[in-house]
Amino acid sequence: MELLNFDKLKPGDNTKIAEMSKMATEILREHYDPILGKEQNDYMLELFQSKSAIAGQLESGYIYYFVKRKDENIGFLAYYPRGAALYLSKFYLYLNERRKGYSHIMLDFLKQQARSLGLKSIELNVNKHNDAILAYERLGFEIIRLEKNDIGHGYYMDDYVYSLSI
Repeated sequence: MELLNFDKLKPGDNTKIAEMSKMATEILREHYDPILGKEQNDYMLELFQSKSAIAGQLESGYIYYFVKRKDENIGFLAYYPRGAALYLSKFYLYLNERRKGYSHIMLDFLKQQARSLGLKSIELNVNKHNDAILAYERLGFEIIRLEKNDIGHGYYMDDYVYSLSI
């Protein structure tokens, strides 16, 4: 398996923020349009993955990384500390990069990040209709609760919350 590199996105780097937003939009449109519908996904992309949204998240403590194979961006991840857990907000690969074992490398990287912050677990939300549930369960995550969050405009995020002790 090829090695992956993790390139940290820095606040104020508008060129890379734009690159991250473009990549996130491509990946999330392909993945979530069939699950949520185009209208809700468009709303969520603007709310969470637009250039201004990413810039704001970086300023508020989110940590974003490009996931790279050699010099090519193949995905991205984002997290922030929340209580005793590392909250994993984004964990995505392009469709053609999935099922190659990269999620294990990405998770190992996240475990190192969590340990360096003194955190005891990794938590994340997953839409109840997202087939990524199976991947998270194979990685060892377990459901700890259900959440339904109002995100405005009549849209909800209807999720399982998963946790992995480290």
